[in-house]
Amino acid sequence: MEIKKKILLVEDDQSLAEVYRSRLEMEGFEVVTVHDGEVAVSEVINHRPDLIILDAMLPKISGFDLLDIIRGTPEVMNVRVIMLTALSQSSDRERAESLGADDYLVKTQITIGDVVNSVRKHLDIPS
Repeated sequence: MEIKKKILLVEDDQSLAEVYRSRLEMEGFEVVTVHDGEVAVSEVINHRPDLIILDAMLPKISGFDLLDIIRGTPEVMNVRVIMLTALSQSSDRERAESLGADDYLVKTQITIGDVVNSVRKHLDIPS
């Protein structure tokens, strides 16, 4: 039996998080959703997801700061991180890339299918 890949979805918009969670579960992923950066820190360390979908603007700890924490924590530093955000400025994209994001998707410029394709790509799963 194939082991399900674990995704941590960090998104403070609960209705949007639900849409993404439902679609990713339909695609066969195990999805844990959290709504703020502080909870996400312990979730990453305790549950070691295969991939994190990370919003930039979060309560308590921003997605950028969370990414910095992840990349500085040896146990989880190699977890794939897709930033999924409303921030479309090139400076935000550059900041995410400099902190080690594997991908940077702007919510208004993509579909949920694009998110699924990015997840598959970064987990080496054929479409």
